[in-house]
Amino acid sequence: MLALLLGGYAIWSYIVAWAPSRDDYPVQGIVVSEVNGKPEWATLGATGVDFAYITAVEGARGRDPHFQANLEGVQQAGIRYGALHHFDICRLASDQATLFITTVPRSRTALPPAVQLDFSETCTGRPNRALILSELATFLNQIEAHSGTPAILLLTPEFEKEYQVSTAIDRTVWLEGNWFLPDYSARPWVMWTANTARRIDGVEGRVRWAVVRP
Repeated sequence: MLALLLGGYAIWSYIVAWAPSRDDYPVQGIVVSEVNGKPEWATLGATGVDFAYITAVEGARGRDPHFQANLEGVQQAGIRYGALHHFDICRLASDQATLFITTVPRSRTALPPAVQLDFSETCTGRPNRALILSELATFLNQIEAHSGTPAILLLTPEFEKEYQVSTAIDRTVWLEGNWFLPDYSARPWVMWTANTARRIDGVEGRVRWAVVRP
């Protein structure tokens, strides 16, 4: 029993510490939201976080209450940053775009905004594909006019399977796949969430660890 426990602990420790090789992916970073508390941005910058995507809006719930503090902290630490919007397919795209625009300030130094597309427990409906693509186009047009840069689409496997967004909308793709390279979109990925359970110094709880394709 002790051997099993020790073995399980060793596997768990490896999983929460794992990240792709820097030789293969020199640029690596994190995604944070209110669940990560108050990150110590100076510590994160000193321990290998090259960039951070900060959750600005949770489509169903509104603004992330920690966004402003995280924005100030990441800028002070000199870490490259971008804002992430968690799109809600049950809310009007124009309303969500207004919320994003009034939450995220314009910045020439910010990374392109990221739009996370997945399903949630608060939205059980499944609108048809034509409606989703139309609403998403409306949302992207408005936030990109605000940011001045094309957005990145963070596509989860389930959402991409249902709506095949990557075949219809020409944007940079960010895919997810714990420990294994993802291959579920029609476009080659530029960013990859490699470990959604990583633990690192300077931030509470599990953090989503992402890399950029060289």
